[in-house]
Amino acid sequence: MSNSNEVVRPAHIIPPISNCYTRLFLSSLPAFETTAVARNPGKLEDWHLYLLRPAMLCLLWATLAAPALHAADKDFFSKDVAPIIERHCLHCHQGAKAKGGLDLSRQKSALAGGESGPAITVGKPDESLLVEYISGDKPEMPKGQPPLVAAEVAAIRRWIAEEVKWPADLVLTDKKQIDANWWSLGPLVNVNVPKTTSDWVRTPVDAFIAAKLDEQHLTASAEADRRTLIRRLTFDLHGLPPTPQEVEAFLADTSDDAYTTLIDRLLASPRYGERFGRYWLDVVHFGESHGYDKDKPRPNAWPYRDYVINSLNQDKPYDRFVEEQIAGDVLYPEDPQATVATGFIAAGPWDFVGHVELREGTVDKDIARANDRDDMVTGVMSTFASLTVHCARCHDHKFDPIRQQDYYGLQAVFAGVERADRLYGADPEIERQRAALIAERTKIESQVAALRKAIAERVATETTESTEKTGQELAQAEQSLQQVNEKLAALRKQHWVYAAASQFAAQGSFAAPAAPRPIHLLARGDVRSPQQLVAPGGVACVQGPQFTLADPDQESQRRAALAHWLSSPDNGLVRRSIVNRVWQFHFGQGIVDTPNDFGRMGSLPTHPELLEWLARWFIDSGHSLKKLHRLLLTSAAYRQTSQSRPDATKIDGSNRYLWRANRQRLDAECIRDSLLAVSGKLDLTAGGPSVQQFFFKDDHSPIYDYERFDVDDARSFRRSVYRFLVRSVPDPFMECLDCADPSILTPKRNTTLTSIQALAQWNNPFVTRQAEHFAARLQAQSPDPNIQIETAYRLAFGRPPSKKESDALKTYIETHNLPNACRLLFNTNEFVFID
Repeated sequence: MSNSNEVVRPAHIIPPISNCYTRLFLSSLPAFETTAVARNPGKLEDWHLYLLRPAMLCLLWATLAAPALHAADKDFFSKDVAPIIERHCLHCHQGAKAKGGLDLSRQKSALAGGESGPAITVGKPDESLLVEYISGDKPEMPKGQPPLVAAEVAAIRRWIAEEVKWPADLVLTDKKQIDANWWSLGPLVNVNVPKTTSDWVRTPVDAFIAAKLDEQHLTASAEADRRTLIRRLTFDLHGLPPTPQEVEAFLADTSDDAYTTLIDRLLASPRYGERFGRYWLDVVHFGESHGYDKDKPRPNAWPYRDYVINSLNQDKPYDRFVEEQIAGDVLYPEDPQATVATGFIAAGPWDFVGHVELREGTVDKDIARANDRDDMVTGVMSTFASLTVHCARCHDHKFDPIRQQDYYGLQAVFAGVERADRLYGADPEIERQRAALIAERTKIESQVAALRKAIAERVATETTESTEKTGQELAQAEQSLQQVNEKLAALRKQHWVYAAASQFAAQGSFAAPAAPRPIHLLARGDVRSPQQLVAPGGVACVQGPQFTLADPDQESQRRAALAHWLSSPDNGLVRRSIVNRVWQFHFGQGIVDTPNDFGRMGSLPTHPELLEWLARWFIDSGHSLKKLHRLLLTSAAYRQTSQSRPDATKIDGSNRYLWRANRQRLDAECIRDSLLAVSGKLDLTAGGPSVQQFFFKDDHSPIYDYERFDVDDARSFRRSVYRFLVRSVPDPFMECLDCADPSILTPKRNTTLTSIQALAQWNNPFVTRQAEHFAARLQAQSPDPNIQIETAYRLAFGRPPSKKESDALKTYIETHNLPNACRLLFNTNEFVFID
């Protein structure tokens, strides 16, 4: 029996797990780990039922969770499969001149196959050439175009497995041609809420969901229990587990408005802005180093992160939120935070070598600038409009009605702005005083200059007029100027922020342009092949908003025009984009499952009427994100249990129509912050410079070393949103948990289950140290093992343990000690998944 309270870190201390899963886990470990586990196979009763890390069981999970074949649906081909073939295949595979002799426009010709033989083996998707060509790591089809998304491949597989139900009279047509009337590009349409008599419906949202469930012959699931709901809500809105006290208070509140009161409390907390702000920073690819060859740090990037968090906590109207990030310094000069907001434009990577070290007038210099503007255009249009405008850099968009001229018109918007450090003030009142004093100083300086000129002219002409009066006026003016300068010096100092800037100190060959640079349409995107000049503008195919430019010669007015074009209430696309993002945030998948692409290559909305209704409701509700969160969270659809049902799985295995809640794995930040919260070490200090949780050496090319950082350094206890985000060298622990890459726009994180995650969460020094802190917290509360186990479960899972669980864990502690037991709890499914 171990008497130590320290977590032993070598691999051979991995605790025993039930034998039926040991072999599976061994198969995923390196040889030295396998040997270590085999030495101590052990047995832990029935703990495999609830104490299994998902990565250890990823193969088993994939086998058991794979959806059964859906029941045949006579409309499935027409609604789900035909549009995929029309969008992706018929441009090449249609008619007498079909590529490879394969005509997919009719059932008979599709089954006949082409020059390579049958493309479809009925009932056997794994033996079908069509499936082989469209799936895999590097799909061969569609030729030269983006691959099909996973849901589209799954639909093709299901269709073949169900023996190719294809109405005999249905002939498909090529739908690749550009359609200016595409659903996302038009103005918002007024949609009526479906009428329903269902007792399940709580909000208008539910009426839309219920109508779609009826259409698909599905029924909603029961409401989740209250412990599940408070845990789900608290992680959704705070990114942290609820405390035992919060859980018990919610369970004890029997009032009718207990649930809505909980939502309001969570939304009112500063933790909400930190949680949803982290998602927004993913979307805009915010990072705190430049990336590229010399990944130098950006010590002044963090004010933008704080701006996002504070704006969300203040429930700033979304239309203003949009405007500030594009042109806040222009539209709201009296608000210093509006200048900070333009950190959005500077959020992405920046080529230090290309901008600072390459000499002016070179092709590479022009390429660096073009790439930089491309990142700005991509960031703006992907984030706010969910359009892939950047695909028109070399030619007109192949699938959407976006012209190459539109793309370069957007580049012209940013032709006079760079990414650089600029000054701002933190206090609006002080900044008003500063602006007034600067204006007064400018006026006095003009007077002083005029008086000095007058005296000089009189002396030069040897005038006989007395200069005494003029000299007195000059002395008074100079005294006034000194007083103004003293008042300015006495004001609180300004701060630096890395943001959009048109004026800044030169660095090497990197200098502010005197005026917006001329932007030419580039043949095939080549800076060596400039064509006609392009004026600033929006995207012509987006119907409704007008791009009105007051003065094209002023850089600031270009961004102001774009900000107004995006925020215009006539721009339905921008509203569809944001309500879809918030929906995805809470339900795990968007109504449109390609949140950055509402074009023809993106997914179609599963509930188009609901998306339209939400977008209009959002405008009518004052563009309030908190109201939108509240609407979605109070719905019956959100409150459903995540328990799977075989009957519904056969029809909708991917849960596109929300007949249950989606069970979700915690993201990297939630896992890390939960470890700190449960161990009692979480530091909730908000805002300020980011914490550099690595050893840093500022050399010719910076060095970022995470292994030389002390995990017990108090700085490591702050929330993950306040970590310093390095592009080239991400934190290995966070990276293996699928943390967003700040070098790319991340509208939706990939969620993987790997053995590397299990090993990291088992052996990472940060995790093992938090297990020790967790154990110390339990021991400080009581020396009684039974009370320690009870407290551990309530802190980690929000519930008490069963007697069987308590007895098993007590036995485990006697053999392996309390810290190792705490580490075991950290590695359970229940700790890292939200039901």
